[in-house]
Amino acid sequence: MFKGLPALAAIMLAVGCTPEAQVSGRALYGQYCAGCHGSGGKGDGPAAGGLARAPADLTQISARHGGVFPTAHVMSVIDGYTRRGDRSSVMPELGVALQSGPLVMVDTGDGVMTPTPVNLVVLARYLERLQK
Repeated sequence: MFKGLPALAAIMLAVGCTPEAQVSGRALYGQYCAGCHGSGGKGDGPAAGGLARAPADLTQISARHGGVFPTAHVMSVIDGYTRRGDRSSVMPELGVALQSGPLVMVDTGDGVMTPTPVNLVVLARYLERLQK
């Protein structure tokens, strides 16, 4: 399981990612998510009304998963890995968009450290902070 922001900062420094190059989860959310999910993550963004399905309320992710934020699952949904071939999904696959930048090693819950794009990790961490 992801061990928090101090661990991420240590990993980023270890792989040579300078503070100037560190990306903001909030900025990524604003760029890729807020249009549909809204600035607060409630699913009420300006583009939400034009979608075939309402965007998810991202403040309730933990509530929908027994009070635990499912980091690996969230990253997989954002990336598009678990949605490939799902023609009913209106959410774009963001894997390609989030690949720029360094990879960081993340334990996604199975005890195996997995190289993961830092942008994907910090975006998931930002979503975790939105939980009610």
